[in-house]
Amino acid sequence: MDASLLATIILFGSFFVLLVIGVPISIGIGISSLLAALTLVPLDMISFTAAQKLFQGIDSFTLLAIIFFMLSGSIMNNGGIAIRLINLAKLFVGRMPGSLAHTNVVGNMLFGSISGSAVASAAAIGSVMNPLQKKEKYDPSFSAAVNIASAPTGLLIPPTTAFIVYSLVSGGTSISALFMAGYLPGILMGLAIMVVAYFIAKKEKYPVSEKVTFKQGVRVVLDAIPSLSLIVVVIGGIVAGIFTATEGAAVAVLYSAILAAFYRQIKISQIPGILKESIVMTGIVLFLVGASSIMSWVMAYAGIPQQITNILLSISENPIIILLLMNIILLAVGIFMDITPAILIFTPIFLPIVTNIGVDPVHFGVILVFNLCIGITTPPVGSALFVGSSVAGVSIESVVRPLIKLYIPLVIALLLVTYFEWISLFIPRLFGLM
Repeated sequence: MDASLLATIILFGSFFVLLVIGVPISIGIGISSLLAALTLVPLDMISFTAAQKLFQGIDSFTLLAIIFFMLSGSIMNNGGIAIRLINLAKLFVGRMPGSLAHTNVVGNMLFGSISGSAVASAAAIGSVMNPLQKKEKYDPSFSAAVNIASAPTGLLIPPTTAFIVYSLVSGGTSISALFMAGYLPGILMGLAIMVVAYFIAKKEKYPVSEKVTFKQGVRVVLDAIPSLSLIVVVIGGIVAGIFTATEGAAVAVLYSAILAAFYRQIKISQIPGILKESIVMTGIVLFLVGASSIMSWVMAYAGIPQQITNILLSISENPIIILLLMNIILLAVGIFMDITPAILIFTPIFLPIVTNIGVDPVHFGVILVFNLCIGITTPPVGSALFVGSSVAGVSIESVVRPLIKLYIPLVIALLLVTYFEWISLFIPRLFGLM
């Protein structure tokens, strides 16, 4: 058997087995990479090169942005931001049938973009919205499904660490362009959920929120402006070239700390816990990046990306068919794998293929993240699914049925983003980032 083929079988076969038996993804990536490397190079070379690639993978100034954004998100999660954004969301969509469901979606879009975490968004927004929806006689499973499906919207709407990871692995795709490219797809994702929620709410006759007076509306907007200003300051500064993405992330930490002090929602005793949470999450991501660097080296040495390119192009050279196949593969991957390791593993495999058929790397980054956003809402290992169900106090089995109704518009939105590249590239081009 050809050594490259054997390495490919061992790499993906052992990785899948390790996932099935419950080995942590980062450990599974490292072990499967080393096993595959044994078929290609001597052991002494493997140990030296693997250590070198592990270090090189995390020796990046760009990675500091992920660390700072995670710390900023932790501060925001504990800083009393959610209720203010929920009130603002309710102001905009409160007069629609099923207003609390729409408020949940918009709240996740706002809070998720600030916190940069689908799990944090599902927990923070869901914990506030579920009691309100229960009081209005909403079906708990429907409420949980809407919260779960809309929680990942903030991973598309910047600032988001998913695009930073993609930029790092793709060889330096502009983070500014990726950030601006995520706005319209993220909004489209939220609107797709709201359309289905609207018809379900009409059928179930869910109530409309009480009318808000002009004075009350002004108070709600003024109360939310300091939180929303974080996006303006960070994204505006990055796009305008005032600071880099990493410097912008550091600004986000400072701004979040000032805002938390202003709202007086964080106690001094909570600070060690917030720092510990950020350190643990950062350690997980950095180890994933390092281990994935070893896997990328093995795949490149074995010529695996080129093999996969040849296989896909042998099926069809039509970009429409190739992108459809990639979407199917990525949706399947998202069912079993979290977003960060999936980006680290599949970017070096698929990026050469899409550039070969003329797809812009920024556009593909959006397609990749959109696919994996849907994945984290699906059983059996979707992180947003578990958190959203737990917060709502309902079983995963009861949530799956209403979720299926929401997957349909999400997939339609994904296909629109895939085949109409202007949805992703319009804003970056408008700002001269491409």
